[in-house]
Amino acid sequence: MSSSKLSIMVSGLPGKMATEVAKRIATQKDRCNLVPVSFCSARRTERSVLVEGIAVELIKPEQRTDVVSVLRSPVFAVDYTLPDAANVNAAFYAMHNIPFVMGTTGGDRAALEAVVNASKTCAVIAPNMAKPIVTLLAMIKFAAENFPNAFKGYKLEIIESHQAGKKDTSGTARAMVKYFNELGIPFTDAQIVMVRGHADQIQLGVPREHLQGHGWHDYTLRSADENVLLSFTHNVNGRSVYVDGTLDAIEFLSRKVAQEIVGQVFTMLDVLR
Repeated sequence: MSSSKLSIMVSGLPGKMATEVAKRIATQKDRCNLVPVSFCSARRTERSVLVEGIAVELIKPEQRTDVVSVLRSPVFAVDYTLPDAANVNAAFYAMHNIPFVMGTTGGDRAALEAVVNASKTCAVIAPNMAKPIVTLLAMIKFAAENFPNAFKGYKLEIIESHQAGKKDTSGTARAMVKYFNELGIPFTDAQIVMVRGHADQIQLGVPREHLQGHGWHDYTLRSADENVLLSFTHNVNGRSVYVDGTLDAIEFLSRKVAQEIVGQVFTMLDVLR
C-alpha cells in the first residue's frame, strides 16, 4: 500500500470473507490499521468479535450514527455483508464521504453506482475481487465488444458452486451472461445452475476441505449440431485470492482519494490497469 498507513473498517464481521480481510489488515500493522468497528446485520446477537487480538465492536443499523466520529476521514471501508445490506451500507458511506470497496454481491447495482456518482467519495464495486478471474472476464468482454454474435446459434450451460452460506447467484456468472448475450447466445440469469449442497459439490470435485469456501465455475458452449464444444472453467479454493484483490483495490482507491477524485465508480478492471 502507500507509504502512509490506511485506516480500514471491514463491514460484515464475523462473516467468513470479512474475517479473512480483517485478519490480513490486522496483521499488516506497518501498512494499515483495522478500525475497531464493523457494520453488521440487525440479526447479530454478538456485541463484538476478536480479530487477531483486536476487539471489534459490531454495529447494528440503528447504532451507526453513534460511531460517525470514529469514521472521520481518512477512513476506508471494505464491505462483505449480505445482498440486502449492500445498498444501505453504500448510502451511508456516500453520505459520510467514506471511500469504499464493495465486495458484497447482489443488491441493486445501478442504485449502488448512482449513489456514488452523486456523492463526494469514490468506490471500487466489483462482483469478483480475484485478479485472475477478473482477467478472464476482461478477455470475454473484449470478445463480446469486438466480435458480436460470434457464437450465434450456440447453446450455453453455466454451473457455479459456492459455499452454502452464499445465498445469491454468483455476480461473476451474471457478468458472464451479459457478455455471452452480446456474443449471440440468448441466456438469462435464471438459467444459471447454482450448486450449494455438499453432496453435489463433492460430486463436482470440490475438495472436502474447501466446501466452506470456494468458487467453482464452468461455462460450456455447444454448437447447434453438437459438433463444436467450448468450455471455460475457473475454480478457486479458499479465499486468499479474494483478499489479495481486495487489498489491491484499497490501495488503488487510496491513490484516487489522494488525487481528489470524487463521484466515481471503479471496477477491478480499473485496478488491474
